[in-house]
Amino acid sequence: MNPTNDATADDTTQNTDGFPEQFGRTHRFSLGVPRGITVSPDGARVLFLRSTSGTDPVSRLWLYEDGAERLLADPLGAGRGETAGDRVPPEELVRRERAGETSSGVVSYATDAQVRLAAFALDGGLRVVRTDGSPPRRIPTAGPVVDPRPSPDGTLIAYVSGGALRVVTAEGTDDRVLAAPDGDRVTYGLSDHVSAESIHRSRGYWWSPGSDALLVARVDTSMVRRRYISDPAHPERPPREMAYPAAGTANAAVSLHLVRVSGERLAVRLPHEAETGHPEGVWTDRSFEYVVSAAWDGHGPLVSVQTRDQRSVYVLAVDPGTGGTRVLSRAHDRAWVALRPGTPLRLPSGALVVPARPGGDSQGLAFDGLETPVGLEVREVVGADGDRVFFTASKEPTEVHVWSYARTAPGGSAAVPVRVSEAPGVHTAVVGGPTVVLDSRTPQGQTVTVLRDGSPVGRIAVLAETPLVVPRPAALSLGKRELRSRLYLPSWHRPGDGPLPVLLNPYAGHGMQVVLKVRSWWVAVAQWFAEQGFAVLVTDGRGTPGRGEAWEKSVHGDRLTAVLDDQIDALHAAAARCSALDPARVAVRGWSFSGYLAAAAVLRHPEIFHAAVAGAAPADRRLYDTHWEERFLGHPDVLPENYERNSLLSEAAGLTRPLMLVHGLADDNVAVAHMLRFSAALLAAGRPHTVLPLSGAGHRVVRAAGSLLLLERDFLRKSLGVEHGGPAARTPGRTPES
Repeated sequence: MNPTNDATADDTTQNTDGFPEQFGRTHRFSLGVPRGITVSPDGARVLFLRSTSGTDPVSRLWLYEDGAERLLADPLGAGRGETAGDRVPPEELVRRERAGETSSGVVSYATDAQVRLAAFALDGGLRVVRTDGSPPRRIPTAGPVVDPRPSPDGTLIAYVSGGALRVVTAEGTDDRVLAAPDGDRVTYGLSDHVSAESIHRSRGYWWSPGSDALLVARVDTSMVRRRYISDPAHPERPPREMAYPAAGTANAAVSLHLVRVSGERLAVRLPHEAETGHPEGVWTDRSFEYVVSAAWDGHGPLVSVQTRDQRSVYVLAVDPGTGGTRVLSRAHDRAWVALRPGTPLRLPSGALVVPARPGGDSQGLAFDGLETPVGLEVREVVGADGDRVFFTASKEPTEVHVWSYARTAPGGSAAVPVRVSEAPGVHTAVVGGPTVVLDSRTPQGQTVTVLRDGSPVGRIAVLAETPLVVPRPAALSLGKRELRSRLYLPSWHRPGDGPLPVLLNPYAGHGMQVVLKVRSWWVAVAQWFAEQGFAVLVTDGRGTPGRGEAWEKSVHGDRLTAVLDDQIDALHAAAARCSALDPARVAVRGWSFSGYLAAAAVLRHPEIFHAAVAGAAPADRRLYDTHWEERFLGHPDVLPENYERNSLLSEAAGLTRPLMLVHGLADDNVAVAHMLRFSAALLAAGRPHTVLPLSGAGHRVVRAAGSLLLLERDFLRKSLGVEHGGPAARTPGRTPES
């Protein structure tokens, strides 16, 4: 086998003893990484968040200007004591959980239109800071602050407190309510669970360009079923209530309102249901229950809505004077209409940027009479400079590059997409006028480069720690479907050494790839497991992004069969090409969807998979949320067979292999009820298994991440009959009993 290697590394034995501890203390190598980047319209100022090192969990606000970085707001600096008694409101904690935030300090911010004033919440209090060098100021507010946002002209700050949308001047005067809750379970200006978690619309209000009005979401969860998240390690604490719309149950009622700073309010008249052209199915629901995006630009408010069955999406122009709407674009699909991040976008000319070729072999963009070429798989629209659109896209699924496209190319030549990023890897960008901040992850690491008029003018420092293990992935394309895969072997393994037990370490679910030309935390983890004595195989199969919508939608109606078949095909193809793999000793591990996949693997194919670690596995698909689960399986009352076929509970009696179930007890995304119900079914069937509850942990395990790696390793070694790993372990261990 002569695979391509993604990174250059010597063949010396690696010292990996300190990696698990490093993995935990760096929060999966996320600390010290610039994020939340904002570029001013003239391109002169770049704001961003970052901690001071790869182990510092406190995030700060920084300014990059004239080629240099300057600290704007340090939450550990002077003035912190003023808010020592404040608390982070529950709504802010929920917002952080939905955003995957694992740091503290300044974790988010917003600016005025010219990026000269920034507002942020700290310990529940409101702070503002200007980019002119003056220190941050605390603004008195009526209560704890969530999601503060300056008006475009910088004179006002809107924020949410106690479910009400309020506004205060940037000088700290005239704090008043703009929209107050009109029910016990009503909020203004916040996102609901489904919109934030599954649609990725985290915002709940948007300023008008004239700073005189806001487009505001009203969320009523009174009809949504309640869940209660408790902490068994602290039985004296009351459980936390949350509105969670599980598949087949009622969603939150989301409506939009035009609220003027002067106090007037007007309801937006959204369409009730999709009209002619909506695809029918065994289950059809034309009701527009989802507000998937909103904005307010120079042409007025712009909103997109999606039907409950997700087969239709309308883009609507809103009349700010009447609240009436006009349809600008319709999209339909027999499976579901994919929501491409950054779309719809309206350009200064009024041209609308929307996805093109829905359901096809490659996802494109259409705007201003243009359409991106077939074969260029568009991932996200990241911004625009005038009528030039910047987006990320792939020609090869393991790479993502930044491109720009406009009707007239530089020099007046014919319009063609222009690639902005160069190095092999995964790139994204933030745009402001002539400045593009290019965030690049490659096999060598991560860089953040500031481009002006296309040329590099500086860099923003990435302070993340370098993993103690050096990844050595071999790039493979396996089987008839050319499944993109990576194989990790121990640095100490030599040709002629005995075959190694195999560990499959995929994600393999919708919306995420792990087979990419990057040095990321999951790449480092795969190499660490290899150094423990495994041949680690990672494969992106059907259902994952990057290979067209038809590839992604091949899991419609059945989330397991095709995905598991691809993992098996990749395993067999890799073992046929590489004698270092021992197909008689195969384990699989994963988290969230891949935890679900790992458990399914040992249940359905014990002849192939001999052990599994399943973390945060959504074992009962009826327990997951409406938008995510109904996208794939439909309504459980109409298509119960889909949910039965994709549930692990009914298959529990088939377990014959070692299985470890791991779950955070504070997980409000994949509830711990998934694990408990699955474990109960296994116990009822008399099937031994291991359960590891993580006290206080949510869906993203941070503090215990390193210790968990060690526990998983030891479980897998014991299950596969591997005595130990390392250079001395160059003969195969005993084959596990059938």
